[in-house]
Amino acid sequence: MKPYNKENIPLAKELRKNMTPRERKLWYQFLRCYPVRFQRQKAIGNYIADFYCAKAQLVVELDGAGHYEDSQMEKDKLRSLELEQMNLQVIRICNLDVDQNFSGVCEYIDMAVKRSLPPSSPAAKTPPSSEGG
Repeated sequence: MKPYNKENIPLAKELRKNMTPRERKLWYQFLRCYPVRFQRQKAIGNYIADFYCAKAQLVVELDGAGHYEDSQMEKDKLRSLELEQMNLQVIRICNLDVDQNFSGVCEYIDMAVKRSLPPSSPAAKTPPSSEGG
């Protein structure tokens, strides 16, 4: 288990209740039933990751328009660096991709998980399902 700031737990719970439309789509149409367990709005370090897969040591962040402003890009870069220092892989996905290329997003996440798992793991061989599109 990764260390986390306990003060972030109430906010993480609130964020789980009030997911963005893209987070909801990715969760309910792909990650919730993915063969390797993902968690939503997971407190890790001083941050709350949109989605986290402990087995693959993978953080998935969905980025809306505000993430492409210079100040937010700098914060995101620092956040990713700090999470990577905890031996986590961070992948960032644009909300527009969730809207316009959902199957591609699912394949990208699936490939990232499979690259992180040992080849002998059954989940490393399981094809993803992004039905419900």
